[in-house]
Amino acid sequence: MAFEGIIPAVTTPFTADDQVDVAALKENIANLIEAGVHGFVATGTMGEAGSLTTEERALVVRSVVEAAAGRVPVTVGISSGTAKQSLIYAADAKAAGAQYVMSLPPLAYRADDDEVIAFYTELATCGLPVMAYNNPEASGVDMSADLIARIYDEVDGVIAIKECSGDARRIPALLNLDGDLEVIVGGDDWALEGFAAGAIGWITGVGVLAPRETVELYEAVLTQDLPRARDVYRRLLPVARFDMTSKLVQYFKAAQDAVGFNGGPTRAPRLPLKADEVAALEEALAILREPAAV
Repeated sequence: MAFEGIIPAVTTPFTADDQVDVAALKENIANLIEAGVHGFVATGTMGEAGSLTTEERALVVRSVVEAAAGRVPVTVGISSGTAKQSLIYAADAKAAGAQYVMSLPPLAYRADDDEVIAFYTELATCGLPVMAYNNPEASGVDMSADLIARIYDEVDGVIAIKECSGDARRIPALLNLDGDLEVIVGGDDWALEGFAAGAIGWITGVGVLAPRETVELYEAVLTQDLPRARDVYRRLLPVARFDMTSKLVQYFKAAQDAVGFNGGPTRAPRLPLKADEVAALEEALAILREPAAV
C-alpha cells in the first residue's frame, strides 16, 4: 500500500526576509523521519501553498524530496482552480522525484459530478498516481462515496482518497467499494475514529509538532491496544482540534516553535495569533506534555 501510517502535511518555513527557508525545512524533515513518520505531503494547506509562487512551490517540493532521500515517499499537493494549472504543479513534482500527487476538486467553483470526473481524468495524465482529496470546507464540493466510486472506476491513476469531511461513516462506505482504493483519514480531531473505521493512514497537521505521539497512536491501533490509543489521543486532541480551524497554520507553526521544530512566521493574509489564541495553544500543549496514563 502507498499511504499507510503517519503522513505529516509539512509547513513551509520562511526566513526573516520572507524567502523559503530551505535549511529549516530540511531540518524539520530530518527530525520527523527520525521520529518515525511514514511519509510527507508537501505544498498542501499546511504548507501555505496558496501563498507560494509556482517557483517557490517547486523549491519546496525539491527540498522535501531531497531531505527525505528515498526513506519515505513524498506526496505533493497540486490543488488549483484548473486541471491545466494543477498539471504544471504535477510536472514539477514528477521532475523533483516525488512519488504521488494529491488534489481537491477544482477550487473556486462548485463543480458537478461530471465536471469533477473530467477534472480528475485530466489530472491523471500527469504520470504520477493521484490521491483525490475530499474536504468540503476547503473546496466547496463534498464528494460523496458514490462520486468517489465513480472516480475510482472511471479514472485510471486515482488510487486513494483523503477523506476530510469529518464523518467517520464515510470510511467504511468507501472501503466497501469494489477494488483496492486506499482510504486515508485527513482530519486531526477524528483520527482515532478514522483508524477504527478502517483508514490505513493519517495525513496529519498535528504530526508536524507531535510526530512521536502520532506514530504511537498508529502503532497502538495496529496492535489493537485500545487503552493506549485512547490515552495518546486524549493528549493529542486539544492541539489536534486546531486543525479544523481557519488558523490551523498559525497554530501549528507556533506549536512547532514551542516544541523545537522550525515553524516561524506565516505569510499574508495570515496574521500572528492573538493573545487569547496563544493562551489556548499553550493550554493545549500542556495537556500534550502530560505523562502517559497507561
